[in-house]
Amino acid sequence: MDEENKLSRKTVLKAALAAGVAAPVALLGGPALARANAVGGTAPELTPACHDDDDPTIEQTEGPYFKPNSPERTNLVTPGTQGTRLTVTGYVFGRACLPVNRALLDFWQADVNGAYDNTGYTFRGHQYTNAQGAFTLSTIVPGLYPGRTRHIHVKVQAPGRPVVTTQLYFPGEPRNNTDTIFDARLLMTVRDNGSAKEAAFDFVLDVAQTPTSTRPTQTSSTPTTSTPPGGTSWAVGTAYTAGARVTYGGRGYVCLQAHTAQPGWEPPAVPALWRAE
Repeated sequence: MDEENKLSRKTVLKAALAAGVAAPVALLGGPALARANAVGGTAPELTPACHDDDDPTIEQTEGPYFKPNSPERTNLVTPGTQGTRLTVTGYVFGRACLPVNRALLDFWQADVNGAYDNTGYTFRGHQYTNAQGAFTLSTIVPGLYPGRTRHIHVKVQAPGRPVVTTQLYFPGEPRNNTDTIFDARLLMTVRDNGSAKEAAFDFVLDVAQTPTSTRPTQTSSTPTTSTPPGGTSWAVGTAYTAGARVTYGGRGYVCLQAHTAQPGWEPPAVPALWRAE
């Protein structure tokens, strides 16, 4: 990336944050969804110890509220939990954008009122990636508290490797531009799903890998009506499985996560679900 392109990207990011709006997916979706960065065969940037623009990203502080020994679970909510439901999905990759199996992810966050549970383990839990390097977290959109923008804490560790401590952020938050810890490279991609929200983020750890053509896939027991490789036009109401191919607007796309197509989920608009070929 040359200096002119670096300056242009930084300028757009800062302008979007100052305006309190989400930056273009082409800018924010790249760092967040590392699976899209490997299409050209180049090694993805590390999260968070990577080099982006003219300053290296430093590891994010864990803050004062981390507690060890959280329970192993992927769901942090109960039927009576208050707050907007949020599902965070993604992958943990190594340097060749291949999945890291059994990577540890330890999440903790504030409740809807911006408070952390310091006596128990509410909104705290750890889990491990599957063989495809994938993880899923069911939680709520965290509340705000003085001095910080909205965020989720996480520690990520590949087997036998150092722990990476960082934080995940929400696009379009007014406090993103005033929070001194906030880093736009750690923005999730977020979309509405009825009264809930769905977010995606891919972690890239400093794990040496041999590049291959293998890419993570997901299996699903959902009956498929998607088309075989080569694909036909994307259509609302179609159940797509990971690996299905479609065309939209004259361009081909590969499905990344099994889902049923809905209005507003056109391939160019949801990089968490579709990768352009």
